[in-house]
Amino acid sequence: MTDTADKRSAQRFAITLPGTLILNELRGDEITFKTRDISSSGVYLEFGTPVSVGSSLQFVLTFPPEITNGNPLRVECKGNVIRVEKHGADGTVIGAAATIERYQILRQ
Repeated sequence: MTDTADKRSAQRFAITLPGTLILNELRGDEITFKTRDISSSGVYLEFGTPVSVGSSLQFVLTFPPEITNGNPLRVECKGNVIRVEKHGADGTVIGAAATIERYQILRQ
């Protein structure tokens, strides 16, 4: 019998947030994305550019006023891709699970 228990160390929240992503391996090109879920230690991103497991990521999440009860909040994160999936009938949507190693709140 296979253990199918969730091994995540932090609670995930199913939330869609917009953001911009910089893939270090693509010379700093910026890509827009949306999240599928997020936790204090990781995030699942969906976008249309291929990425490899182990890639370093730098991305900015934007939390809207409805979530922050005030002004929009932008958070810059750094992490690494740990899993890649393709979605959609034509496989053009890339899903990537990534760690969040460091983050900082950006001033408006």
